[in-house]
This record gives sequence, C-alpha cells and structure tokens, in this order.
Amino acid sequence: MSGYDVIVAGGGAAGMMAAGAAAEAGARVLLVEKNSRLGRKLRITGKGRCNVTNHCTVQEVIANTPSNGRFLYGALSRFGPADMESFLENLGVPLKVERGNRVFPVSDKAQDIVDALESYVRRSGAEIAEDRVEELWMEDGTVRGAKLARAGRIAAESVILACGGLSYPGTGSTGDGYRLARSAGHTIQELRPSLVPLVAEDPDCAELQGLSLRNIAVRLVDQKKKKVVFEDFGELLFTHFGLSGPVILSASSHIREMEPGRYRILIDLKPGLTPEQLDARLLRDFEKNINRNFINSLDALLPRKLIPVAVRRSGIPPETKCNAVTQEQRRGFGGLLKAFPVTIKGFRPIAEAIVTSGGVSVKEVDPRTMESKKTRGLYLAGELLDVDAYTGGFNLQIAFSTGRLAGESAGRKGGITGDSDSD
Repeated sequence: MSGYDVIVAGGGAAGMMAAGAAAEAGARVLLVEKNSRLGRKLRITGKGRCNVTNHCTVQEVIANTPSNGRFLYGALSRFGPADMESFLENLGVPLKVERGNRVFPVSDKAQDIVDALESYVRRSGAEIAEDRVEELWMEDGTVRGAKLARAGRIAAESVILACGGLSYPGTGSTGDGYRLARSAGHTIQELRPSLVPLVAEDPDCAELQGLSLRNIAVRLVDQKKKKVVFEDFGELLFTHFGLSGPVILSASSHIREMEPGRYRILIDLKPGLTPEQLDARLLRDFEKNINRNFINSLDALLPRKLIPVAVRRSGIPPETKCNAVTQEQRRGFGGLLKAFPVTIKGFRPIAEAIVTSGGVSVKEVDPRTMESKKTRGLYLAGELLDVDAYTGGFNLQIAFSTGRLAGESAGRKGGITGDSDSD
C-alpha cells in the first residue's frame, strides 16, 4: 500500500463518518476495519432498527450526556442532530420520529443506515481495508502512520482512532483503541458498563424470569442520598439475574457509583391509576370475588406469573377470603403494586452493555478538532472517548459528530500537505 494522508482505525459509526469527511476535505484516506463488513455493531442497534439520533437541539444532547457533555459543544455545533437527519435524508434514507424524539429509518432497518454510510465512504474516495491497526507509528511526539496486522507499516500524516469501546465484543469492540491511545500517552478513565441490564439481590426475579411488563413506570432510587435519580415509562423484563428491558437500560446509565444495595428500582405496575383509583379497583374486584381466596381474585389485575410473588410480598395469607381482607391490607397491597421494589446488586458484564462509560480523558483532547493534546496528528472519536449519554439516539449522535469533526480536521491537514510516502 502507498502512503495516505489519513488512516482511520475502525469502521463503525464514528469511523465511517470520519473517513468520508476526511476524504471530502481532499485527503487520501484509508479506512481500516478488522471485520469483513463495516458497521457490524450499528446493524444490531435498536434491536436492528437503529435509533440513529434524537430529534432535538444541541443543548438537549448535552443535557442528556452526564459524562463530560460540555466537551461536545464544538462537535455538536458543527454537526448536530438536525444535520445528521438532513445528511441521511440526502443519502436516500427517509426518517421518522417516535416517542421520546427518537429518530429511526422509516424502513425500521438498521442495515439501510449502514449501507448509506458505506456508500458515503466509497463515494468520497476513501479506500477500505479489512485489516487491524496493531500499533501507532510515532516519532518525536507526532504520528507518522500505523502498523497494520496484514499490510505492515503505512505512512500517514494523521491517524483517527474510532475503534469503539468494550461493549458487544463479538462485533469487534474489543478495547484495541484504549491500548493504542495509552501508547500515545493518553489517560484512560475507568471503564464501566452503561445502558446495561441490572443484577438484583432479589430471588423473586429468578421466579419471574421471562415475564415482560409493558406500559409500566419505574423510579430509580438512590437510597444513600434518599432521592429519585431517574423515572421512565415503558417495558421491563425479569431475568434469572435481575432486570432488563428498555427502561432498565436507561436507568443503568444514571447509576454512577454502583454499590450493592444502594440503588432500588420501584416498579409502578399500574401507572394509569392513581392510588385512590387503584384502591377503588381492588375494592370492586374483591366484591366480585367476595367468597374466593385472595390469591384467586387477581387474574384480571396482574399477569399470572406475578400473582404468587405479589401475594407473598403483601403479607396477606393467600387463602384469606376477599371479604375478610381489611382496608389496611387492601391499601397496603395497592401501595405494593404502585411501588414494587427490586434492590440492585450490580451491573451485568461490560460485554453486555450497549455503550462503554469511561475511556480516553477528554482533558487530553482538543474539543475544537478532536486532535490529541499528547501526540500531534492523532485524533480520537466516538465511544473511545470518556463521553456517554442516556438512551434515545444520543450516543450515536455523539459518534457521528465527533467522527465528522475528527475527519474534517485531519482531512484539512492532509489535503493541504498531501505528501505522505510509503515506508
């Protein structure tokens, strides 16, 4: 291979955007991806539908990014959610906006997003190689290129690291980027899972395994600080280890200091009813089943699998006749249904997380260009950075915005010099 102006390591969301932007700026670009196909992780996001961005303002993206959101202001101002939507529409991918301003392709196919981005990369003139960046080639604090596993050492004016994090390692996110960044002098902040299922202390979860609850509300309570840190409405799944589902993944990103027993999920099984309305509903149900046992009167109210657990937690003997349930017991049971508690013990492994929290310290990256402050000619983008957001399309927008800024910055430099030679 001859020399290039820019080498991009990683063919995911940030890498494809970076490669295309750099090539559009006039640079000779090589996009290096170790998988046989680009965008492997992107193809499985949003259950294969790809929540590609959020239909909101730059300020709202920053507000939904608890880790170093302000660092993103420059990248988002240059290429924000509205720009991303226009970009995809211009590539022939019609979009739609769903609950929570989540943006999806009209086709509900993530593959359409991947195909459009790959087409963008190829049309821009960037070359694509199935290979892996093993080492950065550096001299006197400046990038000179990279050593590839197959092609060997390749000269380049700039290298963009967009290798992803540690989540979903089967898609290629195996942490290579952290090793490469560390070799260039960067500090790696503690790597933690985010948007990940939660492990519970509660043995009832195993009994409820496989039960999916739709249209429920949850509150995440920090019992140490005695405050609610997150609330949401949607779908939840009980598993053998604890809890999963969209609302739980969202809740996990609000847990910044995991300690066993510190956090508790309170599930409102009947969010459409006030406590008073629920009590009236229970009273009607008990009157209809006046001579039946308490445990046999709940089929119309709760999923069958949940009934024995709820009855056991209520403290009301299951064989109690409905006409013998006291007002205090009934209201206590209603309170349980409005705040069904599950105490959290920890996160599932980082390999199961949607995104990685932590990463390259943003103090060591220039937010105006995404260039390293440690090594000239090195740029960083996407999940590799210590920036992560809540669910809703924000994390992909961060990848696209930082990738585009890194690509434009490196591309302008390469387009001006344009004199790399092969080693």
